[in-house]
Amino acid sequence: MFTFLLWCILFVLCWPLALLALILYPLVWLFLLPFRLVGIALHGVLELVWALVMLPARLLSAPFRI
Repeated sequence: MFTFLLWCILFVLCWPLALLALILYPLVWLFLLPFRLVGIALHGVLELVWALVMLPARLLSAPFRI
């Protein structure tokens, strides 16, 4: 909602720039989409590595330990 209000203010102040932003926004979103997907995948890999590193500590501190 806030972004829309900012765009409306930009439209009132400088409508050519607002229309250019309206046209370029989907193109920029499509350009940045692969980087987001790589970031999500990298985050998952790092979480897996962290879980593997912390596994011995979690096993040693388990409440069911004898």
